[in-house]
Amino acid sequence: MAVTASLPAQVCGARELVKAFWRDGRRVSLHAIAAELQRDREVRQLTDGSIESVDDMGFVLGFQITTRRSLALPAETVNAPGAPAQRAPNVVGVDDNVDLTPRSLSHVVYFVPDADKAETFYVERLGFRCSDRFSGVGPFLRPAGTLDHHTLFMIQTPPFMKGCEHFTFHMSGPTEVMQAGTRFVEKGYQSFWGPGRHRFGSNWFWYFNSPLGCHVEYDADMDLHDDSWAARAAPMGADASQLFLFQHREKWAPGGPPAAPAG
Repeated sequence: MAVTASLPAQVCGARELVKAFWRDGRRVSLHAIAAELQRDREVRQLTDGSIESVDDMGFVLGFQITTRRSLALPAETVNAPGAPAQRAPNVVGVDDNVDLTPRSLSHVVYFVPDADKAETFYVERLGFRCSDRFSGVGPFLRPAGTLDHHTLFMIQTPPFMKGCEHFTFHMSGPTEVMQAGTRFVEKGYQSFWGPGRHRFGSNWFWYFNSPLGCHVEYDADMDLHDDSWAARAAPMGADASQLFLFQHREKWAPGGPPAAPAG
């Protein structure tokens, strides 16, 4: 997802979403996408070589040849009995001053008034695949070129709620999710949901309220799926949404928890 210098018109009623970018490594794919969308809607060729159009919900879409850089970074390490040690002797696993930098943009979630119609567009017109779904609510989708469980999730809502519900930053592992989230809380940002671990996707999560008109999330350790995967379906609810859920609180030691707030 990206914001361009010449901003497209905002979706009526949308929650601060300007434009979602989808990137592909092949120019032939870009031409194929343009040809497919031009069958029933305008496709604009921009000066930077990207193309721009809208989906069936009115969200602005951008497509371009990928400019994503290859990453060669170590993942979080774990020492577990019965498995080879991932950290050498005398290498500690925690660092109060570690640089917590997101590695990639993980996914975006839309509130949509017609999840079935929205899914049909992304699957039949753009080649997305459904990894899992919450029955009667919406699908978890992934485009060609990634094995990530989802880069797009859509939730059925009344029309007036249409827009971006949240977008998410991938961290290197669950420790970084919780350490980065703790820093957020300490700076005064309000925790919305988490930390915890989702069932669909298996990714660790922590959501925050933001001044952007939507939530923002840290996540880590998402499942990967290929075309042999059969999508699961479950009713949306607390048990289906998370394997477990924690709640942030001020740090304390076994000598006793912090005093309760006055009043």
